[in-house]
Amino acid sequence: MVRTLIAGNWKMNGLNSSLKEVEAIVDRLSGLADGADILLCPPATMIGAMASMAGDRLKVGGQCCHNKTSGAHTGDISAEMLVDAGATYVIVGHSERRDDHAERSAYVKSQAGAALRAGLVPIVCVGEEYAQRKRGETAEVIERIMRKSLPEMPSGGHGLVVAYEPKWAIGTGEIPTMAEIGEVHALIRKVLVDNYGMEGLKMPILYGGSMKPGNAAEILAVADVNGGLIGGASLKADDFMSIYEAAIN
Repeated sequence: MVRTLIAGNWKMNGLNSSLKEVEAIVDRLSGLADGADILLCPPATMIGAMASMAGDRLKVGGQCCHNKTSGAHTGDISAEMLVDAGATYVIVGHSERRDDHAERSAYVKSQAGAALRAGLVPIVCVGEEYAQRKRGETAEVIERIMRKSLPEMPSGGHGLVVAYEPKWAIGTGEIPTMAEIGEVHALIRKVLVDNYGMEGLKMPILYGGSMKPGNAAEILAVADVNGGLIGGASLKADDFMSIYEAAIN
C-alpha cells in the first residue's frame, strides 16, 4: 500500500497573518487519526515560521529550488536552503514554473536531483495541455515528460512523488473524468516501475487539477490516486482539512 499524501501548494499567496490557518490545521490534526501524510508548501518567506509551528504531523515544503547548492543566482533558493529553513519536500516542474520561467524537463530533472542530494522529497509535476488531450496525445505527452524529468534515484534516497496536473484543469474547476484520471495514473505508475523497478510501486502519485472538498472523495477512490496536490483549496484550513478527512475516511 502507498501512503496517501495530501499536499497544499499556496503558490504566491500568504503573509504572516495567514499563519492562523496553519494553527487551525494543526489543531484539527490533533483530533484526527494519522491515516495520511499532510504537507503545505508556502512561499519561501513563510517556510521557517510554518515549520516552527507545524508540530509532528504537518510537513512543510518549498515550491521550487535551484539545481545548484549556492552561487551567483540572484533571487533563487537552493534545496539546501529549503532544508535549512525547515522543509522536507519541494515541488519541481509545476506547470506554472514550466510556463512562467521556461523550466524545461531537463532542468526539472536536475532540480529533482538537487532535492534528493539535499535530503528533500521532490514532487515532480507532469501534465498535458487541453489541445494535446483533444488530439489524443495525453499518454504520449505524459510519458515523454516523465522520462525527461525523473531523476536518478541515489542509494538511500528519500523517496519521490509524482503529481499529475492536467494543465487545463488548474484553477478552472474543470476536471477529467474519473476514467481519464485512472488511465493517466496507471500510465504514470508503469513509467515509475519501468524507471525504478519495485521502488516505483511505493511512490505516491498525486492528482493535481482542481481537487476540492466536493470532489476529493471521488477522485481519491480512483486506483493509483495516492493523494492530491491542492492549490486554492489549501489556503483555508476548513477546505484543506475537509480534503484530508476525505483521504482518511
